[in-house]
Amino acid sequence: MIPSWLQLMIDSFPSLLYAGIVFTVPLTLSSFALGLSLGFVVALVRLFGPKPLVAVVRFYVWLIRGTPLLVQLFVIFYGLPKAGIVFDPFPAALLGFSLSVGAYTSEVIRAVIESVPRGQWEAAYSIGMTWGQAMRRTILPQAARTAVPPLFNTFISLIKDTSLAAVLTVPELFQAAQRIASVTYEPLILYTETALIYLLFSSVLSVLQGRMEQRYGKHANLQGATS
Repeated sequence: MIPSWLQLMIDSFPSLLYAGIVFTVPLTLSSFALGLSLGFVVALVRLFGPKPLVAVVRFYVWLIRGTPLLVQLFVIFYGLPKAGIVFDPFPAALLGFSLSVGAYTSEVIRAVIESVPRGQWEAAYSIGMTWGQAMRRTILPQAARTAVPPLFNTFISLIKDTSLAAVLTVPELFQAAQRIASVTYEPLILYTETALIYLLFSSVLSVLQGRMEQRYGKHANLQGATS
């Protein structure tokens, strides 16, 4: 005979997994893609932009990194309507997570671009490349290898942070667990199962991260051996 707690986990698993696949995963992917694009632009402005724009993006990074993500989500979803700006739950969560990812990834991207030796720029210019060509063909490929670990860590953290979207009534994985727990009165079992699903997602991404790092490491070693 199956214990009642195990039966509850079996019965609730399809609903939790559905919420994770339909809401948590798309929210994570979309937020990371938008945030990474924003972070790239912010990093370029920090490094090469005019001083007024540099001041703006520095303030943005300072503000986002210096305030809790939960507070940012509350401001967007519950605060902005007072100013006449209203978002539905999912877009509000998407905006909040994207702004957060943008601030953190901008610092990573800025650091890895700065880590490329100045001689690489000079070598690119010496063979007639423009700034854009040098960035695209020489600087970014080298910076990307260094950026993979910290960016992947940000991505893995993001998939766990999306649980905060539950406070905006987004029906993602954690809120699905809350709904079931409110009916079954078994929060310990439901939240433990939810934690295991998050752990599963994170573990899969960690394995993928390891393989990507290994691949980039081999590529870097091969380049070093042939140079």
